[in-house]
Amino acid sequence: MPDKGVIDVVEIRTYTEADRQRMRALFARAGEGSPTESLWGHVESEAAIYLHPYLDLEPDSVLLAVGDDGELTGYLTGCLDTARFPSESKRMERAIKEYRLVFKRSTAKFFATAAFDGITGLVRRQPGAGELSDPRWPAHLHINVQPDARGTGAADGLMNTWLQKLRETGSAGCHLQTLCENTRAVRFFERMGFVKHGPTPLVPGIRYRGRRLHQQTMVWNP
Repeated sequence: MPDKGVIDVVEIRTYTEADRQRMRALFARAGEGSPTESLWGHVESEAAIYLHPYLDLEPDSVLLAVGDDGELTGYLTGCLDTARFPSESKRMERAIKEYRLVFKRSTAKFFATAAFDGITGLVRRQPGAGELSDPRWPAHLHINVQPDARGTGAADGLMNTWLQKLRETGSAGCHLQTLCENTRAVRFFERMGFVKHGPTPLVPGIRYRGRRLHQQTMVWNP
């Protein structure tokens, strides 16, 4: 039985447009306590990159975990074919311009740090963080659950439902990207059948408890 105060997950279902506002609120709270709880401290622009494009362009690949109180407790945003989806770099560029992030006092420091990290990496000839483009793993996903739903089976339910969808659609494979330092996430993905792939470059701009973080790509085949 879940501990007192922990929400029991009773349903995994596909997103509908009626969920949009609640999904936006869930996006803001789901990563609490993780190294990427907030990337640069501006939730609207982060949602414009990592949430809204999935709701708009591939809603059938967005899965929701619903608690026993009827509230959304976790989500998975998926994409069946990364090559046909706007790239993360393009989505980020659009958000930076739209929200004028380099000019906001609250976000300018992050982007200045990211630029410095990028230049330093080039000078030192270090591999850079970036998206994976490989036909062996065309699909990708992002998954997150709020703290009181962790350990309830929400993440398992979301992931198992997504992997079953990939099998049914005949997908060649799937990839995701997390952080090496997020050991709990890495263990979870390994339990779901993903394996580590490629180098683990430093991620520009991000600091967690004063330390730089490394990107970990992981892949899955049916």
